[in-house]
Amino acid sequence: MKPLFTGCGTALITPFKQGEIDWEALDRLVEEQIDGGVDALVATGTTGEPSTMTWEEHLAVIRRVAEMAKGRVTVIAGTGSNCTREAVEAAKAVQDSGANALLVVTPYYNKTTQDGLVAHYHAIADNSALPLIVYNVPSRTGLNITPAALKRICQHDRIVAVKEANPDVEQAMEKIILCGEDAVFYSGSDELIVPLMSVGCKGVISVLSNVMPKETADLTHLALAGDFAGAAALQLKLLPFIKALFSETSPIPCKAAMAMLGKCEEEVRLPLVPMQAATRERMAGVMRELGLL
Repeated sequence: MKPLFTGCGTALITPFKQGEIDWEALDRLVEEQIDGGVDALVATGTTGEPSTMTWEEHLAVIRRVAEMAKGRVTVIAGTGSNCTREAVEAAKAVQDSGANALLVVTPYYNKTTQDGLVAHYHAIADNSALPLIVYNVPSRTGLNITPAALKRICQHDRIVAVKEANPDVEQAMEKIILCGEDAVFYSGSDELIVPLMSVGCKGVISVLSNVMPKETADLTHLALAGDFAGAAALQLKLLPFIKALFSETSPIPCKAAMAMLGKCEEEVRLPLVPMQAATRERMAGVMRELGLL
């Protein structure tokens, strides 16, 4: 199976300014990401705060990112919902947006059964003109896809990849063994890029790369080239900053870091609030050590 991309995919933040989308900042972000060497851009994934955006905003961001990318990198649209009907409608709405694929998170809050997960993903895929990436992130949704259920999900022809953000590396390996012929795997955790790529993942969908696109892309490209010693050295160097980026609910720290670098306003939408002063200063210290500030 040909991957949608290999290497680094950035889960883009959505810049806000005075309560509205900051389109100029978003345009700059897209250009800086591509200049930094990333291989894919995810618009309105979890990091983009879609849960507090209207569907009109949601779709407008996807279209804008696809328009700015102009085919230079793969563009993936976050279209997940805990309502299957809504996720189906979103999949239909973005099929002419210029996006190349969908990123669909497991349905949160409802906490369906494993059979329900299979039915949910197959219903979306049945109604989508675009290939679909399954996004498993139990820390966000309270629901984990088991290896056995994922195998059933990935038997659908239009379901082509998995973003695995369960920190259980052993289970990730089980999933790759079971589903690796039917789907390409990506790490959904910046702290596990090298461990997961060493067992078969083809890259990462990353929060870190918003701030450090070149370094994150370099890390994945080293691993893809088989230089796991070089990739591991870079992973370890970046680990303190990765931890800082998740010291509060993401994307709060990521937006704070981007604001420190003058890339956007430090603005999130309620119920998220700006980063606490103490954790912000600790993160700034790590950024100074990396030469970012």
